[in-house]
Amino acid sequence: MGTDFLKLTGKRVVVAGVANKRSVGFHVARGLVEAGCEPIYIVRTDARRDELIAKLPRLAGTDAPAVYVLDVEDEAAIGPVCARIGAEHGPLAGLVHSIAFANYENGMVPFHETGRADFLQAVQISAFSLVELSRALKPHFEDDASVVTISISTTRMASENYGYMAPVKAALDSSIAFLAKSFSADSRVRFNAVRAGLLKTSSSAGIPGYLDSYLFAEMSILRKAALETREVADTALFLLSPRSSGINGQGLVVDAGMELNYFDKSIVAGATRPS
Repeated sequence: MGTDFLKLTGKRVVVAGVANKRSVGFHVARGLVEAGCEPIYIVRTDARRDELIAKLPRLAGTDAPAVYVLDVEDEAAIGPVCARIGAEHGPLAGLVHSIAFANYENGMVPFHETGRADFLQAVQISAFSLVELSRALKPHFEDDASVVTISISTTRMASENYGYMAPVKAALDSSIAFLAKSFSADSRVRFNAVRAGLLKTSSSAGIPGYLDSYLFAEMSILRKAALETREVADTALFLLSPRSSGINGQGLVVDAGMELNYFDKSIVAGATRPS
């Protein structure tokens, strides 16, 4: 087997949402570099850009990373930033959308008490930004480019400490099918989601009560070891590559078998016969 198995050598992919070295976006970017592909970074703030420029050469092996600042809440900025990326780095082989936000400043509340402003902000940042970025980058995509977003393993489980983000991620998941369909009218650009199980990231650390759920997930996983961010990133790399050309409009669950094992006898015993 050749060294360029993913067939990404010499290509360029936009990675939106690199927070730090623990984030999915960072692990995807590092995998792209290892595959001979150049990541083009989108971050939310100038401070994040400066931090990445300082750290990425050491962490990801890149000499002069291209980092663009774009707050996706600023609708007027999306078009110009994407046009600049396309002009300076196109054609683009793909986009990784690893952007999500929910306002938990006031703690977790029952879902029916979710505020309108908080919910709509989360939808805009976490779901509709995929539509906006894809639309703005469309003229700069290669004809067979691949777009991959990072979602969650299930939106049908009413996890109390995830709050309103599960319905928001459901909107993101549904958008995949509609984007795949609408882009198919004049291109072969593909859209897929990596539906990840619970991960230990900086963003998840801000969710009230997340740690307990993370530990329970580790107990539920068949191998009794937590899902690694790298494993989610590796799936995204596969979906970005031409090796996955037959996959479109799908969500691939990456949870190390967690959803199969909620009735593991040790978990059931712990819940029904506590010591």
